[in-house]
Amino acid sequence: MLIALLVMSVLALLLGSVLGFSAIKFHVEGNPLVDKIDAILPQTQCGQCSFPGCKPYATAIAAGEADINRCPPGGEEGIRKLADLLGRDFVPFGEDAAAPKPKSVAVIDENTCIGCTLCIQACPVDAISGAAKQMHTIIAAECTGCELCIPPCPVECITMVPLPQTVQSWKWHNPAEPANPANSAAQTQ
Repeated sequence: MLIALLVMSVLALLLGSVLGFSAIKFHVEGNPLVDKIDAILPQTQCGQCSFPGCKPYATAIAAGEADINRCPPGGEEGIRKLADLLGRDFVPFGEDAAAPKPKSVAVIDENTCIGCTLCIQACPVDAISGAAKQMHTIIAAECTGCELCIPPCPVECITMVPLPQTVQSWKWHNPAEPANPANSAAQTQ
């Protein structure tokens, strides 16, 4: 009994040391540039950039396979931060990429919702609460406005409502560019 215990202990130490050595010897370091780019992206995981999420998009940018102007939720501010990080010039949104929209939150019409759970399955950030055959609701603080819940809804009970601009959400715009063409036209009249 004591010999078996001793043999098992020696085997465990031997295998543990082999695994420890292998972990050190074959350690694969991630690309730190990908992590920096990923930290700038908004983490909505919406797929509007034609990549399945922010991390794959960051990997493609770092590899030079994608432009920095394909993330609508990041807006022009995100493009500027990426350009600063990578030492590139600012590039406006690409024609093949979705245009930026005002920050919005999904709203479910509770009278129309049939509780199919398709929107829950589509939401990448778990911002929808509900159960099968029960009414669903959006957790507004968690919703990123990615609009991925709208297409699977069979009764079209989900709409996007723009968030009002408050003191906390207001941002100073670059004076070199008009903040909003509609506002600058109204100011000149």
